[in-house]
Amino acid sequence: MTTIQTNPKYSHLSGFIESIPHVFSASGDTIHEGRNTIKVFTLPDGTMLNVKRYHRPSGPNLLIYSSGIRKPKGLRAYNYPQILLSRGISTPEAVAYIEERRFGLLGFSYFVSIQCPYEHTLYDIGNAKEGTYETLAEEFARFTATIHEKQLMHLDYSPGNILYTLTPSGDYRFSLVDINRMYFGSVTMQKGLSNFKRLWGPKRFFTLMIREYAAARGFDEEEALAYAMEERRKFWTRYQKKHEVDFRLEL
Repeated sequence: MTTIQTNPKYSHLSGFIESIPHVFSASGDTIHEGRNTIKVFTLPDGTMLNVKRYHRPSGPNLLIYSSGIRKPKGLRAYNYPQILLSRGISTPEAVAYIEERRFGLLGFSYFVSIQCPYEHTLYDIGNAKEGTYETLAEEFARFTATIHEKQLMHLDYSPGNILYTLTPSGDYRFSLVDINRMYFGSVTMQKGLSNFKRLWGPKRFFTLMIREYAAARGFDEEEALAYAMEERRKFWTRYQKKHEVDFRLEL
C-alpha cells in the first residue's frame, strides 16, 4: 500500500508525485547513491524537484518505524521545513512524502522537495586558501548563531548539509538540507559549539568562525574557542581511526 502526503501548494504536481515510486529507479539525475538515494527530476514546466528515497528499515528499526514508536525519517524531513521556514531559516520547501508498506511494514519512503539552487556546500572549504574564506566564516557563524537563538539545531551539521551561494551584492546566503534530525529547544553554549565539530576547513577558518559565533551570542571568545577546538579534536581523532579524511586536517 502506498500513501502520499502533498503540500497543498504543490497539488498541481500530484500526477508526477504519484508516479515517483514507479519511475524513480529508471529516471532522474542521481546526485547521491548510497544507503539512501537522492535524485533531481526536472519537470516539463522547468520545476526542479529533489527526491530522496530512504532505504527499507531492517532489524529492530523495522518495528520501530513501522509501529510509530518513531516517525520515519522521510516523514520528519517532510514536516520539519515548515518549522524552520516559519522561523526565518532557509531550507528547501517540502512538496510531498510518499510511504510504501507491505503487511503494515514500512518499505521505501520518499521525501520530495524543491531543489535548492545554491551551488556550493561547505565541502568547498576543505582545503581553501587563506584570503578566500574569511567573510564566509564570519557570515556562516552569524547564520548558525541565529539558528541556535531561534531554538533550532541541526543534529547532522556536516558540510554536505549546508548549502550556500554568494549574491551579486557580495552577501552569502545559506540553506539547510537533510533536516530529518533536528533538536528543538534551548541551545546552550556547549551544545552550540559542539554542533560545529563535523565541519571541514582549515584551522584558521574554524577559529574565525567560532570567535564570530561566540561574539554573536555573547559568549567569552577564548572559553568558546577552547571548548570548540577540543570538541573538534575529539571528533576527528575518532573519525580518522576508521575513515580516510578528505581534507588537510589541522587539529
